[in-house]
Amino acid sequence: MSNGVLFLLIAELFFAIGTVIVKIITADTDITGVELAFLRFLTGFIIIGSYTIITRRTIKPEKPVFVYMRGFFNALSVIFFFMGVQYSNVSKANLLNMTYPVFVMLLSPLINKEKNTHSVILYLTIIMAGIYLIVIPGHSGSGFSDINKGDIFALMSGITAGFGISFLREARKSNSIHVVLFYLMETGTVISGIFTASSFVIPTGIYILYILIMAVLSFTGQLLITVGYKYIDAAPGSLVSSSRIVFAIILGVTFFSDPITLRIIIGSLMIIISLAGVNGFFRYLKREVRSWLRQTKFYLILYFFLNLSTLPAVSRSFSFLV
Repeated sequence: MSNGVLFLLIAELFFAIGTVIVKIITADTDITGVELAFLRFLTGFIIIGSYTIITRRTIKPEKPVFVYMRGFFNALSVIFFFMGVQYSNVSKANLLNMTYPVFVMLLSPLINKEKNTHSVILYLTIIMAGIYLIVIPGHSGSGFSDINKGDIFALMSGITAGFGISFLREARKSNSIHVVLFYLMETGTVISGIFTASSFVIPTGIYILYILIMAVLSFTGQLLITVGYKYIDAAPGSLVSSSRIVFAIILGVTFFSDPITLRIIIGSLMIIISLAGVNGFFRYLKREVRSWLRQTKFYLILYFFLNLSTLPAVSRSFSFLV
């Protein structure tokens, strides 16, 4: 389990660092978040394409509708997310993007034909309240007209990611990882390329290196998550994955002096609690505690009987209180 925790922590740290690089590039140059999404997908497509050529593995998808829908919604999610980082800040963009598990659960009856429990409505309510605290400014007279468009893009990235993950769950039932990744990168490259074609800016100087680092960190992070979940259960793993929120806040404050208000702190905690609940962490924790109690019950009883002989002495030592 420790290996899984380590892999997931590194992956989420890589993702958070990647958003810092996105913010630096979009703030210092005319390169947009959409173009960075295109370059990210293109780099990933070159990597996974080279892998399939070298290994000569087939890339023919089974049930291609699910594979292409995964690629389509993932492309939209990354584009919205990078635009969120560009127009908002690193902390809030990551917070709002990490709401996607709730939307996965909401969509599961429609896409995955799974039943939801009533607790999903509770967690949805909590997470929507958290989103409200983060997105709506807290100063007097603020309203929906004062919402930062970057926050809307970031929230849209969470919603579209929910669709993407739901279709991924179906695609993985009949397709290997490399097939899903190949069409994800291909579709993402095409869609983001169409959106950025008219405003493409050729990177220069140090920013070429920044873009390469960002793309490699994103791809490596995805691999680490895939490997990490082999060593850790989904419930605690999902809680570890929410560490990206913490990493993003620390990095955002350190590099860009992102404002951290009481509303953002409370909203963040509400989102993390909802993520833990939706991913079954509380059920997992309850099950583990019960298992621990069953295992220790015998030892507690044994300890009690072995120490019965000391009770008279203890009683005498406290007799002065009577």
